[in-house]
Amino acid sequence: MGYLTSYYNLRDKPKTSYPEKLVQYLIHKFDISGKTLLEAGVGRSEHLFLFQKNGLKISGFDSSLEALEFNNELEIFDSENEVWPYPDDFFDVVYSKSFVEHLYQPVKYFEEVIRILKPGGRLITLTPDWEVNSPKFYDDFTHKSPFTVVSLRKIMEYSGFSDIEVAKFRQLPIVWKYPQLNILCDIIAPFVPVRTEQKFLRWSRELMLIGSGIKPQ
Repeated sequence: MGYLTSYYNLRDKPKTSYPEKLVQYLIHKFDISGKTLLEAGVGRSEHLFLFQKNGLKISGFDSSLEALEFNNELEIFDSENEVWPYPDDFFDVVYSKSFVEHLYQPVKYFEEVIRILKPGGRLITLTPDWEVNSPKFYDDFTHKSPFTVVSLRKIMEYSGFSDIEVAKFRQLPIVWKYPQLNILCDIIAPFVPVRTEQKFLRWSRELMLIGSGIKPQ
């Protein structure tokens, strides 16, 4: 039994409307309609198929053969220890969510991404915010590399990206529409139990980082 079967099976993690809302938000925020996109660490391919549904030309990879049960057109390889099977200057966008924190050598990931992006292409990555999530970060035993706003920016700078933006990101679609609600979330967050399962309270407390950078022309 692998990671997807154990932790991301459809019984314990049923599908929700959240991935579609996130994909539409990212497409609008970064103006990536109609682009070629590679997703790293696709898991169940939910985001990947939604990018396709919204008009992007998609490719994806994962390290787990289990991912083929959800999408049999994936590349399967170990992105830290194997050569990436993509040519230089190939994709408009490389996207990942909850992926880079699982890597022992995240620098290699960012260097490979900048290699395969076209000049002017964009990296988009989402990863847990260590400053907020440190009390439960290692509840997931596969987590290897925590990131802060500062360290995510620095690794992108080191890897050669320009126009870098890194920000804290709350996974509540209502606050994307009404940003002033972040104030309420910030007020209640310190009082929320670390491992609460109540969704609004959990995502009021927990934060992601969203990082973006451009491959120089």
